[in-house]
Amino acid sequence: MDKLQAVKGMNDVLPADEPLWRRFEETVAASMRSYGYRRIRTPIVEPTRLFVRGIGEMTDIVEKEMYSFIDSLNGEALTLRPENTAGVVRATLQHNLLHEGPQRMWYAGQMFRHERPQKGRYRQFHQVGAEALGLAGPDADAEIILLCQRILDDLGLTGISLEINSLGQAAERRAHRDTLVAYLEANQDVLDADARRRLHANPLRILDSKNPAMQSLIEGAPKLVDFLGDESRAHFDRVRSLLSAQNIPHRVNPRLVRGLDYYNLTVFEWVAPLGDTVLTVCGGGRYDPLVEMLGGKPAPGCGFALGVERILELMREQAIDTDPSQCDVYVVHQGDETLAAALDAAERLRDAGLDVLMHAGGGSFKAQFRRADGSGAQFAVVIGPDELARGEVGLKWLRDEGGATASGRQRAVALSGLADAVVDAMLAEGESD
Repeated sequence: MDKLQAVKGMNDVLPADEPLWRRFEETVAASMRSYGYRRIRTPIVEPTRLFVRGIGEMTDIVEKEMYSFIDSLNGEALTLRPENTAGVVRATLQHNLLHEGPQRMWYAGQMFRHERPQKGRYRQFHQVGAEALGLAGPDADAEIILLCQRILDDLGLTGISLEINSLGQAAERRAHRDTLVAYLEANQDVLDADARRRLHANPLRILDSKNPAMQSLIEGAPKLVDFLGDESRAHFDRVRSLLSAQNIPHRVNPRLVRGLDYYNLTVFEWVAPLGDTVLTVCGGGRYDPLVEMLGGKPAPGCGFALGVERILELMREQAIDTDPSQCDVYVVHQGDETLAAALDAAERLRDAGLDVLMHAGGGSFKAQFRRADGSGAQFAVVIGPDELARGEVGLKWLRDEGGATASGRQRAVALSGLADAVVDAMLAEGESD
């Protein structure tokens, strides 16, 4: 019988990767709290029309990449979410959150797109995002960018560069669009099939093409920045000045358009080299039209989404330090009459806030100590019949200063005072580092 495999492009996250994921998740949560963002959790499945209306019917995501199906019970068209900004705005409108004032929210979770799997790009992938709703000024744009920069900095990542552009407002984009379409129509012989299909439905997306044969044409195309009015220019200039004042280096990329229809004014991406490619690891911008597009009263919004798998690849490549330990203390025991005492010792240590693994499955002390050492624990608690008879346990150091394997240092500790003794020992080790 064939072994069952995961669906192509939908990967398991194994326990060995947990330290890296934990480092990332804890850093993100701390950064979000420091900026006053509260977490929102939305469903993985949403009505298909949410994404058709919000993302845009002629986008690659809606046309080619969504996992959509018909609910067999009621005939409703449903989709596994390909992104989460539309879901957050839907939840905001459904629960009238803007009646309470501006909202700063963040999310984390799985997204789904039917793409060709490759390094850092999967069919089930994870995103972390932040959304600021009800805030219209360039200060909100700058804050969103600063928040993302802080996450990247707090993770210890380097070599990531920020690109920024302005898409202006609808009337400015229409004027640019008319000129762009005329330019592209005059050069139709250079357009590939995908660009011809988009020529009248979504010509801005042609500028995002990676087709090498079209790059010279794209480079000579009319630039949206030349069509911006005074207010749009002032908004963009203010965002840039706020970033410069905070020493955030950035490059204006006039071809940066993003892949979703709901953006206006400021858009941005962080790009980073990964192996022999350059990947977009985070992107976002302002999306003032989206609330009205989804049926709400007009309200401004801006945000970003960060690709978790891509960030984790960068963390691996840059050897970002993580704590590989499974626990603080490993409890070694002889079983039988010592088992109840071992369970009691483990519970007392957990009550003190420590992470504890208690050995299970039998085995000699020698074999148990191999497990204890492999767990990454700093200490082993040893309980045998002799220790039990004296109401004691052995407290054994498994790690010397700096994390090296210890050389047999051990002392007897009363079972009743075990938790205090371990905490004191950990504090003493910390002070000596």
